[in-house]
Amino acid sequence: MTRTGLFQKKINIGGFQTANNVFMAPLAGYTDAPFRNMVRRLGAGLTVTEMVSCKGLVYGSEKTEELLSIGKQESPSSAQIFGREPDIMRRAVELPALSKFDIIDVNMGCPVPKLVKNGEGSALLKEPLLAERIVKELTKTGKTITVKMRIGLTENAYVTQEFAKRMEGAGAAMITVHGRVREAYYSGEPNYKEIASAVNAVTVPVIANGGIFSVEEGEKMLTETGAAGIMLARGAMFNPRLFCDFTATPRPDFASIIQAQLDEIAAVYPDHRFAAINFRKQFVAYLHGVRGGKRIKDAVFAAEDLQTLKALASEVCWD
Repeated sequence: MTRTGLFQKKINIGGFQTANNVFMAPLAGYTDAPFRNMVRRLGAGLTVTEMVSCKGLVYGSEKTEELLSIGKQESPSSAQIFGREPDIMRRAVELPALSKFDIIDVNMGCPVPKLVKNGEGSALLKEPLLAERIVKELTKTGKTITVKMRIGLTENAYVTQEFAKRMEGAGAAMITVHGRVREAYYSGEPNYKEIASAVNAVTVPVIANGGIFSVEEGEKMLTETGAAGIMLARGAMFNPRLFCDFTATPRPDFASIIQAQLDEIAAVYPDHRFAAINFRKQFVAYLHGVRGGKRIKDAVFAAEDLQTLKALASEVCWD
């Protein structure tokens, strides 16, 4: 199979079909609607909102609802939620903010201490019965439910195969496996063997995630694991045009991409100064590995309006 063909497989998720099998992971603070629209235009087959708190939604957190706008390019649309109380999570999914999404993804892999201490995110890996109850309860909403998980909490205490089986049995239509344990966070090579164990354990699509910064690494991930597709995270955060490489399409000028993203941000967020300050971290991520990035980075962190950021985008030698 040609490289292009390898990454052009359409995936059926509970009746919804993706454009291809190269997805964008949810990233807190980065994957807002303008970013997701951008990577869809660049070739992402599926995008997911940054994770939102079910309790925050149920108890009326305005900030949480702001995270849940659907981008114009998003079909099918997917939102990621976190929590540990099945009834609260079901109530959240039934609210208008989430009910408009086609797919609901349940976070069972986030390693950050705040979530883990609350028994959420990757902490659910040690409570498989509760994780099952959550998925079963959410399927009662009639929504397509997916799960994002890790291979375990600590090295050599892997739960991948059994946990994936339980998630499929509870009703998950797709499972994304981050091939690292919780204690590794985002470091080290992903464990291909463990991801493959999930692929071999279930019949629903398994998406492989972790350590993909190039087409070559994406090819290795699919070859080593047999996964149905891959999910990019930091690789695309630093370089959204990576999606073009996977689909063998020409890379657009990056300055124009950023400027279009800033125009969309201006349309979405009424407080443009807040929007500019919030975007600075995304801009700095794009400068990762770019020649002369240090000088531009300092100017980016000093910028307080969108027009300045648009002008800075045109000063960078992106290629």
